[in-house]
Amino acid sequence: MNNNLINSLIDIAISEDIGDGDHSSLSCIPDNAQGKAQLLIKQNGILAGSEIAKLVFNKTDPNLKFSGFIADGSKILFGDIAFTIEGKVQSILKAERLVLNIMQRMSGIATTTSIYAKKIESYKTKILDTRKTTPGMRILEKLAVKTGGGENHRMGLYDMIMLKDNHIDFAGGIKQAISKTLKYKSTLKKDIKIEIEARNIREVEKIIASGGVDRIMLDNFTPEETLSAVKLINGRYETESSGGITIDTLEDYAKCGVDYISVGALTHQIKSLDMSLKAI
Repeated sequence: MNNNLINSLIDIAISEDIGDGDHSSLSCIPDNAQGKAQLLIKQNGILAGSEIAKLVFNKTDPNLKFSGFIADGSKILFGDIAFTIEGKVQSILKAERLVLNIMQRMSGIATTTSIYAKKIESYKTKILDTRKTTPGMRILEKLAVKTGGGENHRMGLYDMIMLKDNHIDFAGGIKQAISKTLKYKSTLKKDIKIEIEARNIREVEKIIASGGVDRIMLDNFTPEETLSAVKLINGRYETESSGGITIDTLEDYAKCGVDYISVGALTHQIKSLDMSLKAI
């Protein structure tokens, strides 16, 4: 977990929300008022983001006392109390919405991911997220995927070379794209994997003939086409299914023996989990 990035994200979020002051609280809450609030769970799911919430409270006011009762990654039920926060009331109210925004979204992602992961737990296939994330929130959304039982694909453009259709077409074809990439990697002096997208079985054959990659993405393949590709690849490269795969078709692809299934919906089509911060 990139702590520097998370700290920067929280700083920006606090600045965005508070501006020159929380005038709602300043107008009616005495500066010396002390109080306590609890995070109330209002929907079943998987908890995520409580450790981030703790950081938000600490950045808002280091004197706030956070008491956690449920760990991230745990199942939560309607009526559960995830944590309490105690201290200066103005500080609690400053952090309230930011904490809820983060925890509701992260818990929604973790809950959705857990449903996908559970669906194929009897297979070797792992669930991956994608780069289809909220700008600036990627590190938290990918952390939520991990919390829910999924795996992170890549954090950004910097930690894996991924040759997609546009890269291949602009480079002049599969052979040229791989050749140029291997030359680039030899000068990069960085341990970085290469993944390449295949749009059909003929492209899989071309990739195998060229070699030099670590993983082949089977993009928008049917389950039948996926099975043929997995047999053709025969364990020589990691395999990843991607493109339009839903919870209903997930198992059909896992049965084919792919190593990974990437699902953009984990982070860009989720519903936040219902919870609220209530004064005690």
